Amino acid sequence: MDCMALNRDFIGRAFPSQEPYEITRVKIKEFADAIGDLNPIYRDQDAAKAAGHPDVLAPPTFPIVLALGGDSLDDPELGLNWAMVVHGEQRFEYRRPLRAGDVVTTESTIAGMRSIGRNERLELQTVITTVEGEHVCTAHNVLIERGA
Repeated sequence: MDCMALNRDFIGRAFPSQEPYEITRVKIKEFADAIGDLNPIYRDQDAAKAAGHPDVLAPPTFPIVLALGGDSLDDPELGLNWAMVVHGEQRFEYRRPLRAGDVVTTESTIAGMRSIGRNERLELQTVITTVEGEHVCTAHNVLIERGA
């Protein structure tokens, strides 16, 4: 059975975060632990300061927590079957590193969709901004919904 085509009416639709997200040292350490990165600038404030940073930095892939952590893709009208979704690709464009103490909001936009054989490819772009209005990072993610 082929997967259902995603609803193309969602292309260009933006989904702002419902509330700000505070990036804490604990969340950064937990993420670094999860990916097995022992870099001290992700764990130790003194090490981060010695490296010229104001506080502990988040690992470069930390924005995936923000990009795919909301409800932007949960609308049933989109037609995305999470049981059939695999990671396609990701990249991040930084203005500066995310760090402990940042309070950010996100706006995820469905940037594109296309069919590839029996699969569906969905492109998501997430802009991450501090509550003060500083654009910190843009995350680009591709999800593949596999056909059965």
